[in-house]
Amino acid sequence: MKKWFWWGGLLAIATTTTIFFYSYTNNFLGNWYSSLLASQLTVNNTPEIVQKPILKRKLKTPETITAPKVNTHQLIAHIKALNFERYEDISRSQTREYIINNLKKSGWSPTLQTFDFGVNVVAEKPGSNPEAGTILLAAHYDTVIGSPGADDNASGVATVLEVARLLSKFPTARTLKIAFFDLEEKGLLGSSAFANQTENLSNLQGAIVLDMVGFACHTPGCQQYPPGLPITPPSDKGDFLAVIGDAESPQLLAAFNNKNSPNLPPVITLPVPFKGVATPDLLRSDHAPFWLRGIGAVLITDTANFRSPHYHKPTDKPDTIDQEFFTGVAQIVANATATLLN
Repeated sequence: MKKWFWWGGLLAIATTTTIFFYSYTNNFLGNWYSSLLASQLTVNNTPEIVQKPILKRKLKTPETITAPKVNTHQLIAHIKALNFERYEDISRSQTREYIINNLKKSGWSPTLQTFDFGVNVVAEKPGSNPEAGTILLAAHYDTVIGSPGADDNASGVATVLEVARLLSKFPTARTLKIAFFDLEEKGLLGSSAFANQTENLSNLQGAIVLDMVGFACHTPGCQQYPPGLPITPPSDKGDFLAVIGDAESPQLLAAFNNKNSPNLPPVITLPVPFKGVATPDLLRSDHAPFWLRGIGAVLITDTANFRSPHYHKPTDKPDTIDQEFFTGVAQIVANATATLLN
């Protein structure tokens, strides 16, 4: 009896120590991540991020829903209409006007959310069940200086506009909120300002962020990868769509499962542990401020400079967009958004 009592005591002590260490490590890494990301954003002139309680939300594993078919002509028309540098105030204002006019044509009522450095465009379509929460679909609309940004990020803007058109009359249980972020290229300023407003995060169940979704390369060796990825690189060709999400939100990643859609581009989902602290290359877009807030978010991307030779260059023009790949990606996003909304 004494022997079993002794071993039982050791087991209890070991278990308690393990639980304490796991809890302490999680809290430490979470706080360290928040400080790290906040300091990175502050260096990039992002408005001060006010710490708020981390809210835990759970989505059920979704059943795939097929959205209405996207229109390739409409998608490319958006990219061509935005074929200019969107860096200065006047060009970004012109872009906002284009976005607002197209949203109104699709039956939306967009509003402007201003912050110290720019303006976000936001619109919302209520769902049938107010208690079901909200899904956000977003893309940034600015560019770096000297680039017309066909892929970065007219492709994202065009996809959000097309999904907004398709789902404007599509019945959904959840509310669909769409946002076009300003000044991503200057340090995630628009998305940080958006995520810093409590009302924007009210009952938000998840965010889908698009950043460069129109470029594909089919030559072996054309696809590169950042160091420290938690998975083995799937291919040396850039013909897939990457969906990057925090490991705590598997349901968001699962919505992009397109194994039963062989005619669409393959999707590689990447669950990122510890909010990406070990892979800073995965924190370079507008999903990062939502991770900081404890909101599940996925980044949808063609992997940017790890694939495209036109990244942040004057050559990022409409004729470099792979129309078949881009159309397929837009359909994947439409299907996933419709799935999460229901």
